[in-house]
Amino acid sequence: MKIKLNDVRLAFPALFEAKTVNGEGEPAFSAVFLMTPDHPAIAELEAAFETIGKDKWGAKWPAVKKEIMAKDRTALHDGDTKADYAGFPGNHFVSSRNKTRPLVIDKDRSPLLPSDGKPYAGCYVNASVELWAQDNNYGKRINASLRGVQFLRDGDAFAGGGAATEDEFDAVEEEALV
Repeated sequence: MKIKLNDVRLAFPALFEAKTVNGEGEPAFSAVFLMTPDHPAIAELEAAFETIGKDKWGAKWPAVKKEIMAKDRTALHDGDTKADYAGFPGNHFVSSRNKTRPLVIDKDRSPLLPSDGKPYAGCYVNASVELWAQDNNYGKRINASLRGVQFLRDGDAFAGGGAATEDEFDAVEEEALV
């Protein structure tokens, strides 16, 4: 089930190059999307979990739901569980990944490249994810596949993100170079 997350804050983007987590597993493209507790996408995600859960597990869904919620095994998480990271406390977040490179576009829907410097950790984006139920030897979960990211607007960059601006530097006179 496809879900569009509008006006969310981007964290831990791996949008242009597939990466592994701590050197383990297969490389994948990924992103985390932060949202306030009253963000409208939260209700939409929760409703989608219900639909996906009922479709996948049928009459067993109430018991499966209890298990996956208790073990925090949906794509939507409480940001307080990552309180050490800027932007997470007091918010919710969606983790997403995909082996296929996501669409990455600007406000005008033109393609973005790594050299464009956006999107970056801390900016605001619109995102497209696809929710799906997992039931295998790794357990039962409802995951989010990363489909695409659209840069929306600048935000305070998280550590290591963003580029300097011209007003951070003073003009240098030629005489000062001698």
